[in-house]
Amino acid sequence: MSGGGFTYGIYRAASAAAGPWLRAMLKRRAAAGKEIPERLGERFGETALPRPEGKLIWLHAASVGESMSALPLLRAVLDANPHAHALFTTGTVTSAALLAERLPPRAVHQFAPLDQPAAVRRFLAHWRPDAALWVESDLWPNALEALRAAHVPAALVNARLSEKSFHGWRRAPAFAARVLSAFQVALAQTDETAARLTTLGAANVVVTGNLKAAAAPLPAAPEALALLQQMIGPRPVFAAASTHGEEEAMVGRAYGALKAARPDLLLLLAPRHPERGPEIAETLRGLGLAVSRRGAKVRIVAETNVYLMDTIGELGLLYRSAPFAFIGGSLVAHGGQNPLEPARLGVAPLHGPHVFNFRAEYAEMDAAGGAVLVADEAALAARAGAWLDDPEAARAAGAEARRIAEAGAGSFDAAKAALAPLLAKAGFHAPA
Repeated sequence: MSGGGFTYGIYRAASAAAGPWLRAMLKRRAAAGKEIPERLGERFGETALPRPEGKLIWLHAASVGESMSALPLLRAVLDANPHAHALFTTGTVTSAALLAERLPPRAVHQFAPLDQPAAVRRFLAHWRPDAALWVESDLWPNALEALRAAHVPAALVNARLSEKSFHGWRRAPAFAARVLSAFQVALAQTDETAARLTTLGAANVVVTGNLKAAAAPLPAAPEALALLQQMIGPRPVFAAASTHGEEEAMVGRAYGALKAARPDLLLLLAPRHPERGPEIAETLRGLGLAVSRRGAKVRIVAETNVYLMDTIGELGLLYRSAPFAFIGGSLVAHGGQNPLEPARLGVAPLHGPHVFNFRAEYAEMDAAGGAVLVADEAALAARAGAWLDDPEAARAAGAEARRIAEAGAGSFDAAKAALAPLLAKAGFHAPA
């Protein structure tokens, strides 16, 4: 099957031959803390866990954000099917740790198998899913080909396809169509994604909105929140969440500019990848800032400039401790992190220009004054300073952001309705 010179046969042969390289790559990742050594077998479709009896639904998501958006849907399916079980696969250590805390009963986590024919074959032979829900855009051709060949009903849920990815797939149209043919229905976040999926050959594309808009507010343990707020005390707070790469230094310099006029200002900074905590701390100390690392169980003291929240699953604490927050991945060309999470808690997002992952959400919030675009670290310092000097304006922006976030809650009901026929075909009761 040809398309743009690239075929599924070529992909399958290349992935099958990549075994030795993949094993070496996983060992390097494990040494860097990006894999769990004792669970590397899962990457090759091996597991010590038995397949539960009865119906099994497989959910696959790339990482934390996608996983959290799919959890309410998983709970709804299991609630409607009290004798069914769920398998949830992801590809990151962070998502595995978070799901260990938040998966409902009758659900287990495994690391996704490498997209290598032998690994996929072992995985499916063991788990034998009755239905599969794949979240957003983590498309693995061998796994999807195996699902299609086994006639497993499958859906692409909360689908997102960037312009860059779309043009990449268009270079091999027959290959793209074959990959997407594994899905009997595709639930798109936006009209734009729906049009792109249809162009690539996806069947039965339905626009249901972004499931992230329907998620519950991020949790925060009451004891941990009380302790954090006690440590903060009366100090004003500048918060930054889900930062990437060079952004920590940018935020650190913006904080330094703000601190000149506000000597008691505290920066709460939660990086996107907590394992980078020691590296980030050194970067910030290089700027002359006193850093206390939450990941190292160091408390905030009077001298602390930056409280580095390099821990997993605690953004709910940060957002409940600040009236506004800079949302990372946006001053660098990453595409921006989820603005709905702070907005749902009444926290106004500040963001850079690179927000293509959530373009519609940021555009709506910007237009309503619930979020503000800052072009660089100087603009970040200026807007943060204005809101620190006028807390009422920050609260008003946060209220507008919350209104917009809550308006998208209908996406959950739309997704459940769109999935009902596929789930019925697989023998599941439709979620209420």
